[in-house]
This record gives sequence, structure tokens and C-alpha cells, in this order.
Amino acid sequence: MTSEGPMDGAAGCIGRPHPPSVQDAEMKKVLSAQACQVLAELRKTGELCDAIIKVDDWSFPIHRNILSACSPYFRALFTNSRFDQNTQEIRITGINPDSMAAIIDYAYTRHVKLSWTNIEELLPAADRFLVSGLVKPCCEFLKKSINPENCIGIRNFAQTYSCRDLEREAHNFILRKFHEVSTTSQEFLEMPIDQLCEILDSDYLNVRNEEMVFDAVIRWIDFNPDDRKQEIARLLTCIRLGIITTRTFIEKVKPHKYVKECEAAKSIVVEALRLLCDLDWDDQRTTDPSNRMSRPRVPHELLFVVGGWSGGTPTNLVEVYDTKADSWVVSKHHDVGARAYHGCVTIDHCIFVIGGFDGVEYFNSCRVFNAVTKAWSEMAPMNSKRCYVSVAELDGLIYAMGGFDGQLRLHSVERFNRQTNQWSFIQSMNHQRSDARATTMGGRIYICGGFNGQECLNTVEYYEPSTVQWTLISPMRNRRSGVGVIAYNGMIYALGGFNGITRMNTGERYCPIKKTWSTIPEMYSPRSNFAIEVIDEMIFVIGGFNGVTTIFNVECYDSKADEWYDAHDLSLYRSALSACVVRGLPNVLEYIHSDP
Repeated sequence: MTSEGPMDGAAGCIGRPHPPSVQDAEMKKVLSAQACQVLAELRKTGELCDAIIKVDDWSFPIHRNILSACSPYFRALFTNSRFDQNTQEIRITGINPDSMAAIIDYAYTRHVKLSWTNIEELLPAADRFLVSGLVKPCCEFLKKSINPENCIGIRNFAQTYSCRDLEREAHNFILRKFHEVSTTSQEFLEMPIDQLCEILDSDYLNVRNEEMVFDAVIRWIDFNPDDRKQEIARLLTCIRLGIITTRTFIEKVKPHKYVKECEAAKSIVVEALRLLCDLDWDDQRTTDPSNRMSRPRVPHELLFVVGGWSGGTPTNLVEVYDTKADSWVVSKHHDVGARAYHGCVTIDHCIFVIGGFDGVEYFNSCRVFNAVTKAWSEMAPMNSKRCYVSVAELDGLIYAMGGFDGQLRLHSVERFNRQTNQWSFIQSMNHQRSDARATTMGGRIYICGGFNGQECLNTVEYYEPSTVQWTLISPMRNRRSGVGVIAYNGMIYALGGFNGITRMNTGERYCPIKKTWSTIPEMYSPRSNFAIEVIDEMIFVIGGFNGVTTIFNVECYDSKADEWYDAHDLSLYRSALSACVVRGLPNVLEYIHSDP
């Protein structure tokens, strides 16, 4: 029930009601809640009820107008000219009493208690009786419950009942977590061929390499080989065989018994071999997107490289790396100012650029790039100027550690809260550090190496927010300034850097369980002041200074193979740059073409 409110007697405003106030809205909520409570009590006592819904042996006294307000199905039933208004009892079939009780409770209270014991029957019932207000919380419950074991079932369930948002969420989960789904899910093994092909054929299938797709195909066939092995040719067309490694194709795909025994697969094998042996394959891949066999999939993650030092001056150039195509694209969305020796972190779809140096000024300023809107904006400045700064993100907060303010090497640390747009000092580190590097793992921030003004450091410490303390741990085996540090597969990796004498290509990793450092294989190129990130389950090291010149070389390390590999070079020679990974961009296609 509403009222127009008091009339304003001011000239020209006669008869105009005041806009509803917050107090008015709150009062309506209270009245609505009170009305619901009264009506629910009347239903429980059977007072003023004008119908009884019968489900099996259960009887539910109800008020027709309440169910009509909640459900177009019941409104049409009760207002139909052929419905006998004197009929008290309405029998409903095809629903269990608990689900009917939940729907009636929802009609009166607008609340429902959802669980795995009732969701599978309650959502179809809500869909059947057109209780749209109940369908939404059911879908939200299922969205929050999606995991690799149930995502396929939830997708099929949502598709059956036309829950488009839930279906899309589950489908995207399958694509995004395909490796986990295909290796752990029983539902995956039971997928029909059409549905499997739809998934495997998607440009958005998130796989590290096409060998994973082939492994998934074989696992699916092995579940029922007699009935499924004849599907191998159709499934091979869903694999991007033109971008699988030649060695994998020759040793694993071509000689597999399912492939060898299938006559229809022979032409597919020949075409794949032609692509793999074609000397002009790289050009064909980038210029012929219509060839699905050699078209890279759309990456779920993009590696952004921002700023740095090039040709004796700082740069504002932004490059974007697509691991699926092994290619860098120069973005036109660079910042107005150039900076080097800065730090970068990603939160959601935003890249935060912290501190740095432009050749003249040491910065306390910070900038943020929204990768969705492609807009740069200013954020609150730090309390201290910080060049050679170490940055990290933990639990949505950004930490800026140490650095050089133009006069002193710093051990102070400050933390940025996006909600308040403010930096505040926290506990200082045990050591002054500039040109160090930080990473996060296990709820801690680790910082390694650096320079204190007199010597390169091998010391390492971590910050734990719960204790608000910095704790020193075992030092690295080598002094490293301009080092690259990253958490990867449960270890802290420290790579390259300057030891006071030379730039290094060595690397070591720290095991938090054993509390020891161990050596890893050497990089191809010595480097310091380079960018480092983990993407596609590998460590990438990008650019830097090799002791003689700035470089643009990129290489990546796979811990499973314990080996380094070359990746595509940057477009520009640069050091003192910073990198970060942005995941799940809705406009990812705009960044992997030549003019993002």
C-alpha cells in the first residue's frame, strides 16, 4: 500500500509528490515483511484460506491470491473461466510434497533454504510453475557449486530448464578448466560425442597445448573403445593438429592404434603432416585464420609488458603476449608518460603501475590501466618516492617495498587499499633493498636480493599479514640485484641478476618445506632488470640487460621438464620493464590482433 506523500506548496510545484526517501523505502520493507509473516501465519492456521493443494497424501491450505502473485501458472489456473471457483481442492501431480511445500513457503516469505538434497527437484518445479523468483536463487546456488566433477552435469541441467546464465557459466568453466575436467571427471567420460566435439572445437578451449586435447580424446574413447574408436576421425578434426609439436605428432598421434586403424583418419594425418613440414607454416598460421587445423586457440591469459628502458631513454610502450600463438602485439593503449624501474600488479582486469623513474624524476605516482575499458587513470600517490621498487599483491592489497628515493635505499613498506584509495605504512623490512623482487605464496610476501647502497644482497625475508612481521629465511646461494623472483609450483624461484661482478644466467629455487635453496638449469641468456611472470604453467623471463646491451630475448622454463625453451622475442629491446598477467578478459580478441 502506498501514499503520495505531503504536497509541496511552493509555486510551480503544486501537487508534486516528494521522491520516496530511504526511510520510506525501509518502512515499506518492514511492512512487506510484516505482511508476509501475517499471511504465512494465516496459512499455517488455515485461516482465510480459499483452496487446498493436494500432492499425494499431503494437503497444503493456501490463499489463491498469494500463489497467483508469485506464479503466472497458478494465476492462469485460478482465473481460468473453466475453473470452478467453488472448488476447494486442487490436485497436483508430478512433484514431490517437499518441493511443493518449498514453493508455497517461497510464495509467502520469498525465502527458501537450498541444499543438494532439494535443488535437483526444486529447480524443475520452479521452472514448471513459472516461479521466476525462485529459479534465480536456485541458479545462483548451482553457480557457486560448480567444480570439475559436476560442471558438465550442471551445464546439461541448466540447458534442460533454459537457465541461460547458469548454462553459460558452467560451459565457460568447462572450457577454462578443461584439463582438470578431462582428467578427473566421470561426467566427461560419459559425454555424448556431439557435446564433446562442441567443447573440443571451441576457439576458447583453455589448454596449454594440443597434446592435452589428444590425451582427453583418447581417455574418452578408452572408456568404451568398442563403440567409440570409430569416432577418432571426427575427434581429430577438433584438435589443432597444425600447431601440435612435430615430435608429439610423429611419436604419439600418428602411430596411435585408434588413428592407424581408422581409414577416415588417413587424410587428416596427411594434411597435418603437410602443415607441420611446411617451411612457410608460421606465415600461413597468422594469415589464414580460416584453417582451423592451424589456428591458435584464444588465450585465457594475456601477458602484458609495461614500460622499461630502451635506447637510453624510458619508454611507455605496452606489448601483449599471446602464448597460444607465441606472438607479441604492440598495443596502442600506452600511458601518456614513460617510466622504468617500476613495478606492476594485476587485480581483476586492472594493471597497477607503481613508482619508477623517467630519467629525471623519481616517482611516488601510480597509474592504473583498465584492460576492459582501455583507459589509464591516476591513483593515489605513495608516501615515498620509489624507483627500483618491489611490488606484490596479496588479498586484494598492493604492497610497495623498498626502492630508491633519489637519496636513500629504503627498507620502508607501504600498502594500498583500493577501497579507500590510500597508501599507509606498515612494518619495515629487516634490510634496505632497492632492485630486489617480491612474490606471494601461501599467504606470505617473499622478497629476495637487491642492493643496499654498498653491496648486492643474497638475503631473503617474508612478510606475514597475520603477525605483521618480517622474518628472515635462508639466504640465496648467490647475491642477486636486478633479480627475477616468482612463486611457481610451490617453490620460490630467484633467477639471473647482478652479483656485483657480472650479470648471471643462473637460477635457484627455495623449498618452504625443506627450507633450502637448490640450483636449477641455467637460462640461455644472462640478464638483470628483466620482467618475469608465470603464464601457461611456465616461467617467462622477458628482456633485461645482459652486461653489454639491452636485450629483447624471451625464454620460458617448464619445471616438469626442468628445461628452458626459447619464446618469441619482444618487439623492442628493453630492460627495467615490468610484466603482469590478466586473466579472463571479456575483450581478449581485441588484444591478440595487430591493432588492439
